[in-house]
Amino acid sequence: MPAYQPPFQITPSILTLVADISEQLGRWSAVLGHADAALLPELRRGNRLRTIQASLAIEHNSLSLEQVTAVLAGKRVLGLPREIQEVRNAFAAYEQLPNWQPYNVNHVLAAQGQLMLGLVDDAGQWRHAGVGIYRDKQLMHMAPPPSQVARLMGDLLAWLKTMPVHTLVASCVFHYEFEFIHPFSDGNGRMGRLWQTLILSQWKPELAYLPVETVIRHQQAEYYAALSAADKASDATGFVEYMLKALLSAMQEVVEAPSQHQVGTKSELTVEQSYVLAIFKGEMTLMALMKEVNRSDRSKFRSQVLNPLMDAGLVEPTIPDKPTSSKQKYRLKRDMH
Repeated sequence: MPAYQPPFQITPSILTLVADISEQLGRWSAVLGHADAALLPELRRGNRLRTIQASLAIEHNSLSLEQVTAVLAGKRVLGLPREIQEVRNAFAAYEQLPNWQPYNVNHVLAAQGQLMLGLVDDAGQWRHAGVGIYRDKQLMHMAPPPSQVARLMGDLLAWLKTMPVHTLVASCVFHYEFEFIHPFSDGNGRMGRLWQTLILSQWKPELAYLPVETVIRHQQAEYYAALSAADKASDATGFVEYMLKALLSAMQEVVEAPSQHQVGTKSELTVEQSYVLAIFKGEMTLMALMKEVNRSDRSKFRSQVLNPLMDAGLVEPTIPDKPTSSKQKYRLKRDMH
């Protein structure tokens, strides 16, 4: 066991959230695993661009998603040079995720150096001065003195390497502890979010493309309140619960949000609904369809997936007069074949 143990508790709420996220992850993995191979890079790139735009927007970068997309496509964009550089740096850093180990101190320094390249003089170095975090001119947190940063980060990375709790929980604890230490002169927020993504992606590679930053972007007040409350309590439990809820929301969004890659009558389908249409093989039972998308709750599957497809006139029951028949199956409507 490492000498340092971050202060937090495993609550019933945390256990429930971990289970809910794991269920959503199973659904998302099923969809990704059977998606059109030509479409996967486009889906991943789209989520990555959303991640970068949202993470930088939290730090007051004003570029829109369209502008971020244009910058990375090599197009001219009307914007501040610093903001354009932030976008390029962030994209390069996220692209490096497969090459870094979460607990490697040299990789932490290299990642911050990439994120802040050309933006600060001490990119890739621990800070050499004291720092306070302010919100509306009010001091919210006084970070530990710079002389303690290397030791504190060493202790935290040693704890992370042992991974003594579920990866979902460990990633949230690390995120809080990193922000508490505030090891760099700038870029700590985006770095903490990047490193949580790295930790999660080492567990499940598809999580490298989960745009949880978009949820945080729309909940900034709650995000900072959770950090502040954890500081006052000297306990990360509340922040862990907040971040797990954000991860769950992001997961639900990517599975249940309308697909942008459909046409005609299918334009309002969710990714999961689109996938179910794609895997239909003749007549299929409810349980067979549920198995394809790793669903276990019949009621939710009916209300969220099957019924909308039938309401849209895309799927029909084989025994329409007896909807609850034990012999009931489903098929694509004949005019779709």
